[in-house]
Amino acid sequence: MEIQLLFLLILAISFIYDYAYQFNDFADVHSTVFTIKNNCPYTIAPATLTGSGASVSTGFELQPQASNSINMPAPWSGRVWARSGCSNDGGRYSCSSGDCGSGQVECNGAGAAPPTTLVEFTLSDASSTDFYDVSLVDGFNLPVSVVPQGGCPTTDCPVDINARCPSELAVKDGSGGTVGCKSACVAFNKPEYCCSGDHNTPDTCPPTNYSQFFKNLCPKAYSYAYDDKTSTFTCHTGADYLITFCP
Repeated sequence: MEIQLLFLLILAISFIYDYAYQFNDFADVHSTVFTIKNNCPYTIAPATLTGSGASVSTGFELQPQASNSINMPAPWSGRVWARSGCSNDGGRYSCSSGDCGSGQVECNGAGAAPPTTLVEFTLSDASSTDFYDVSLVDGFNLPVSVVPQGGCPTTDCPVDINARCPSELAVKDGSGGTVGCKSACVAFNKPEYCCSGDHNTPDTCPPTNYSQFFKNLCPKAYSYAYDDKTSTFTCHTGADYLITFCP
């Protein structure tokens, strides 16, 4: 009888341990929260693109001052951006900047058409470090800030670069307003701007006048491909992040 009771006790402890382990695994998968806020005076449509890891919400609209929170899996890597000037004319959803071409509010695995301000993340598991940055490598469409909740460094591009964009980089909407500012790589597709071909190393692809234009306005953001030293930030895994457009 004692042996039988001991066996039952071991089974019970094993069940409780397995349940707790599975519950903690489930909690770890959703240990990071992205809160995306619209501080612009007009409606925007934030979107995400998953590079690796489980898929998450791929697109939604936010009215001015509204926010939405997304539970993020870990590990995960991908990008966040926002579309503007969106409409559903003719039953097909499209935007004048940042459009993903899906024809819907959800981007469904499609990326942003440049020029678009990108927020890039690599979320690691519980024993590692998150990496994040704001990238203007594909150009700019909206100001943005990333504020980790927990004391880690912030990064941003809070300036309206569209208002100062050189004419050769500017993208106009139907009314003639500038809705995006291309990077030199997107605008001219030359190796010296795209860090490709014979210019595919940091030594052979230094900053240009165009990348410096972006860097001067947004010192914390990536201005071109090899702008790592001042543009990549890290935080302890499990931190939550507030991503604000038009901060």
